Amino acid sequence: MGDWITFSILGLIEGITEFLPISSSGHLIIAREIFRLSADNGLAVDAVLQLATTLAVVVYFWRDIARLVKSACAPLFGRSIPKEDGRLILALIIGTIPGVLFGLLLEHSMETIFRNSHLVAYASLVGSCIMLAADYAAKKRRASGDIGSVGTKRGLIIGLFQSLALVPGMSRSGMTISGGLFLGLSREAAARFGFLLAVPIILGSGLKKLADLGSAGLLDSLGVPFLFGALLAFISGMLAIHFLLKYLRTHSLSVFVIYRVILAAFILFFL
Repeated sequence: MGDWITFSILGLIEGITEFLPISSSGHLIIAREIFRLSADNGLAVDAVLQLATTLAVVVYFWRDIARLVKSACAPLFGRSIPKEDGRLILALIIGTIPGVLFGLLLEHSMETIFRNSHLVAYASLVGSCIMLAADYAAKKRRASGDIGSVGTKRGLIIGLFQSLALVPGMSRSGMTISGGLFLGLSREAAARFGFLLAVPIILGSGLKKLADLGSAGLLDSLGVPFLFGALLAFISGMLAIHFLLKYLRTHSLSVFVIYRVILAAFILFFL
């Protein structure tokens, strides 16, 4: 029964917080301390749960992804890639590179030094400042274009912002949305691009950790409770994506900033 409770909690937390700008990795670290959940293979388990949330992105944005895949394959059939799709595909490829490079460089730190609740608190505060600045910048300029207008330069910059989320507490969605706002995208467009940009990184990391768990013979021991946690991560992830996109059409990031500051204070004073 303990494994069912553990993975249910972790799955729900991963699904809800992966897409809201409040940091899923930070919340998973905190949850393990508060509920005294097992930290064995913690980073690997978290990464595999993220695979379920990646599936949520793929399902939610399947039309966009199918269109981009079809466009990317167009040259194989003697057709040219539509200009807007080609620009977006290139932006996503370029934007993925920083996260891959920094992820490989910091992998050991992510498994050791970074899994610290006080680091989560400080990173949450730093991330809150970035999000506030991005919101302020968005109010000072008029949003220009949807995700189809994101070129390689914007893609690279947003990709660098995504790299900040390697530090637990920063938040992948929070940083990519902030990067988009600094570059003049609307909140919804920045969120949509950030979600699509997250797919290769989360997919690659999750598959690698899944292989690590498999080679270590740990997948069988995790069993059905782990799969149930992944299912909860998928369902709650779908709901979180839908909520955030709808919310950002008419609201700023301020409520998430307030939450992050309260969370940081709780960690520093009580953990």
